[in-house]
Amino acid sequence: MTPHDSPYKSKGGFRRLFNALRYSAQGLAAAFRHEAAFRQELMLVAVLAPVAIWLGRGLGEVLMLLGTLVFVLVIELLNSGLEALADTITLEKHPLIGRAKDLGSAAVMLSILFGTVIWLSVIVSHLA
Repeated sequence: MTPHDSPYKSKGGFRRLFNALRYSAQGLAAAFRHEAAFRQELMLVAVLAPVAIWLGRGLGEVLMLLGTLVFVLVIELLNSGLEALADTITLEKHPLIGRAKDLGSAAVMLSILFGTVIWLSVIVSHLA
């Protein structure tokens, strides 16, 4: 181990995989418990996932529709992590922390817009 290695980094093997799964489950639980936006988006996923399966003409289309839903959740998780980290640094107004939070929010908005365009494109293609 070099002086720049984190003592918190795992070494590998099945224990690392088990720990990664455990940390991921803790992260999802924390997002559900503490992030209203994540809960709202998860509710939307619960409603739209069956619609995607019904609406999709083939496996590729179904996976594309479901993928946009997962994409929004992933970006929301990253944004929530960024906000939590920023809030541990300071709760006072700071221009760079404000910018970081705004950038994370913009990423969520773009992911939602992207998903909306994909969904509308599929719906319109079914109407034509």
